[in-house]
Amino acid sequence: MIIATKRNIQLQYIQGQSPEPKVREYFYYIDHEGYLFLDDAKMKNFTSCFKEKQFLKFFFSRLRFNRTTRYNTDFPYLSLCGRERNFVRCDDSPIVFTHLLQQDNGSANLGYAHAADALTVDFQPQKIYMNPETGRVYHPAWPQVGGIGLIRSKLAIEMSRSFEFTGGEDKPPTHFNWNNARLELDNDWVRSTARYGMSPDAATKKPLGEEN
Repeated sequence: MIIATKRNIQLQYIQGQSPEPKVREYFYYIDHEGYLFLDDAKMKNFTSCFKEKQFLKFFFSRLRFNRTTRYNTDFPYLSLCGRERNFVRCDDSPIVFTHLLQQDNGSANLGYAHAADALTVDFQPQKIYMNPETGRVYHPAWPQVGGIGLIRSKLAIEMSRSFEFTGGEDKPPTHFNWNNARLELDNDWVRSTARYGMSPDAATKKPLGEEN
């Protein structure tokens, strides 16, 4: 029996438990750098994370909100793989964009979950959002995971060099310089997103655009 702690709440589960015939349940954790771990892994580092691209593609392509009545408070996301229920919790967002992939035609994709080009979305530079309270940077994702994904800190630092703060340093950036163009940032999309992470900021469960 594994007992994991989240905000002083004890969670009880057994990896691979079978609550009903031919059904197995597993429990995972995604950190703010986008690495996927078994939730009960004692050491969470590059050595213990999942790295096989096809597994990551299979797992993340099925990731969505946990609409079941099982563990939906503490594991708000779920990836169904056949008869396996993979319950997922995360530090911030279950989708973490880890790589910026330039294309030959001048456009770019964002890779996520450290799967390189196996998991990508179109990069929308005009929709980058930086939370002024935490400094974390976000990009649109898809509705099944809340419409928003975190940009990995290393990549976010690189992007932040191209931000302009015409509204003041205590406000989100207003412009982003990309491919020799000065883009005005559109952050309206953020208000309709949701994420359910374990970090103090994500724990508020309020739209990111309503910090003030």
